[in-house]
Amino acid sequence: MPQKKSYLRGATVGSVWADIPPVNSQADERLGYDTQKPEALLERIIKASSNEGDLILDCFCGSGTTAAVAEKLKRRWVTCDLGRFAIHTARKRLLSIEGVRPFVVQNLGKYERQLWQTAEFDSHAKAQSREENEEAALASSRVMQSYVRFILELYHAKPVKGFTWLHGVKSGKMVHVGAVDAPVSTGDVANLAVEFRKAVGTGVDAPETNGVDVLGWDFAFEINEVAKQQAAKANLKMRFLRIPRDVMDKRAVEQGGIHFFELAALAVEVKTVKRDVALKLTDFVIPPDDVPEEVRRAVKHWSQWIDYWAVDWDNKSDTFHNEWQTFRTRQESALALETEHTYAEPGEYTVVVKVIDIIGNDTTKSVRVKVR
Repeated sequence: MPQKKSYLRGATVGSVWADIPPVNSQADERLGYDTQKPEALLERIIKASSNEGDLILDCFCGSGTTAAVAEKLKRRWVTCDLGRFAIHTARKRLLSIEGVRPFVVQNLGKYERQLWQTAEFDSHAKAQSREENEEAALASSRVMQSYVRFILELYHAKPVKGFTWLHGVKSGKMVHVGAVDAPVSTGDVANLAVEFRKAVGTGVDAPETNGVDVLGWDFAFEINEVAKQQAAKANLKMRFLRIPRDVMDKRAVEQGGIHFFELAALAVEVKTVKRDVALKLTDFVIPPDDVPEEVRRAVKHWSQWIDYWAVDWDNKSDTFHNEWQTFRTRQESALALETEHTYAEPGEYTVVVKVIDIIGNDTTKSVRVKVR
């Protein structure tokens, strides 16, 4: 039997896609990210190249458009970026999707730092080892020494000898440089305090003041408060400063624009009634050098430094589990400073609070709660 076949009107998609406009200044999806792509563009790509349940990979996520569209289209996804602001923007964007499935943010930066350390300092260390006919283990030690000297130079500190935990001195204060592959811990602080006491009055590189600057890539939970108390008991004035990622950028190093910033401090009030726990942020102090002066002048209340905060109600000393969160959006600039939780079972729990400030830095605080 003869049959009639009808086609939908319109043109097939060509190799040049000019029918999808860029994200304009009034678009609801606009996040103010310089390279943000329209969701319609990623929707076309993902629909044309995958099915529901497939895995989508975006190695340069930017504002998170790929992950957001993949989530809405019921695809699984993995996305990554070197920029902390990109990760922060993408995380907030995903959390704003209604019914978003649980996801985890993993910091894999130490692998990048390890590769950088090896590439930057390993060849010189091995050459020295061969010349001196020393063991391979000494080459690894020289890598660490070269790395420490490099960081001290950027911090404008002078190296010192004869110590294990004290690496340099600046303006009379001792300096410790944290490893690339491990966070600075309270155990490190204890070792620093012991070595500092032994070093007082011992020679040319002996401490001249009771001050110690601790430089690190990452820091253990709540170290800014706990470790300072620990150091104070040993009559030490200790500062914790973050080693910026810019030290791995040769152009930034050559231009001399490397700055080390102190960690922020967070205060949390906790109230318990039977199995109910209430948390309230009561203060958040961010080092003023982190932000431009015009931004500092615009901040009238400490809570304006906070862009996002989240709670892990039962942390097991593993990765942070984002079980509750609140954040600012273009539509809602106000930020809740209190939250509550009811535990199903009595017991003692570790609650971890994570705050992301307006420039993308993480600050965490852990508290122990006991419910009955």
